[in-house]
Amino acid sequence: MEKVWAVSYSATGNTDKTVNTIAEELASKLGLPLERVSFTKLSEREKDYSFTENDLVVIGTPTYAGKMPNKLLPDFQSRFHGNGALAVAVVTYGNRNYDNSLAELCAVLEGDGFHTVAAGAFVGRHAFTDELAYGRPGWSDQFEMKEFARKASVKLKDLTAIPEPVRVPGDPNAPYYVPMGADGQPAKFLKAKPKTYLSKCTNCGACARLCPMGAIDPKNVSNVPGTCIKCQRCVRKCTKGAKYFDDEAFLSHVKMLEQNFAEPKDNEVFL
Repeated sequence: MEKVWAVSYSATGNTDKTVNTIAEELASKLGLPLERVSFTKLSEREKDYSFTENDLVVIGTPTYAGKMPNKLLPDFQSRFHGNGALAVAVVTYGNRNYDNSLAELCAVLEGDGFHTVAAGAFVGRHAFTDELAYGRPGWSDQFEMKEFARKASVKLKDLTAIPEPVRVPGDPNAPYYVPMGADGQPAKFLKAKPKTYLSKCTNCGACARLCPMGAIDPKNVSNVPGTCIKCQRCVRKCTKGAKYFDDEAFLSHVKMLEQNFAEPKDNEVFL
């Protein structure tokens, strides 16, 4: 191996933090240089990324509805070319469940020409609410990430041939999780889009520049003509607190999550 890469789609920052922590520790333990690639902005997902058999790629994505973000899946499948590179698959989730996201990411990477050698699912603050996993990943999570990276580095140093794909739970072909509302019924909020407090908004355009889908009109940020994937990047990144969601089904789903998934979940790793 000649280089470690840290690659991630990260709308709210948790996946970036997780992938970077793991990649930095791997680079340190293996004595290799580290290079960072962001896959979050629309312009970044319009490029092709080719690796070689001399690369180790730590690649991560958050979990959306129990799988990889469906609107970004085609980009993951078409933009990355492993060419025999080794890969560490990483998903983050907001304290509910990562369901089939890790299995799907591993399958995508193997299909893209990577050889998966390790994988992990790590908890981070839920994008929808601070009531779930607030402050995570924290110090103890980062300790676990580094320990995972250390064990992965030992495995990598001992490799003498192409490894078998890492085994993880889940079904990459399973359907998406159906969001439920506080009433126990399916919560349908696919068409929900962020609203704007006009009294707070300065029309700086940051939300439009940062939106992973390019959905927000940069000339009038209260207008969202494009596809919204509810990633909350505009809400989390607005320094004026001007973005919010008021869709009743969405808010009902958030309430259900807060009521049923407050108990802290554990990180899970596979080597």
